[in-house]
Amino acid sequence: MRFSILLLILLFFNSCYEGERNCSDFKTGTFEFEALSGTEVFKTTITRNDSIEIDFFDGKSDTSSIRWINDCEYVLEKLHPKNQAEKKAILIKILTTQKDSYTFEFSEVGKTKSSKAVARKTK
Repeated sequence: MRFSILLLILLFFNSCYEGERNCSDFKTGTFEFEALSGTEVFKTTITRNDSIEIDFFDGKSDTSSIRWINDCEYVLEKLHPKNQAEKKAILIKILTTQKDSYTFEFSEVGKTKSSKAVARKTK
């Protein structure tokens, strides 16, 4: 019986734990992340200031505007979309932060399907 009560108390306190989130540390800078698409891993470098994000991928760059919702969430919209798919805004949510990296979730605005990745701050 004591074991059951102890286990319930432990589970209660563990469920209240939320990972560290110092999102403001990652609002600006240069970051790298890898994402899996099918069986391929794609490496992207991002340079971000408060209102613009430039993505460098496969020898090309893309610029997006940033609209911050709060310190841990923002919406990206490409400034020069080349097709309908690129016109769709992307919601980024920083889930947890560590010293030099953060785990984030991204999805099209209004969609429930999302993906996760980890970005490392390089500058």
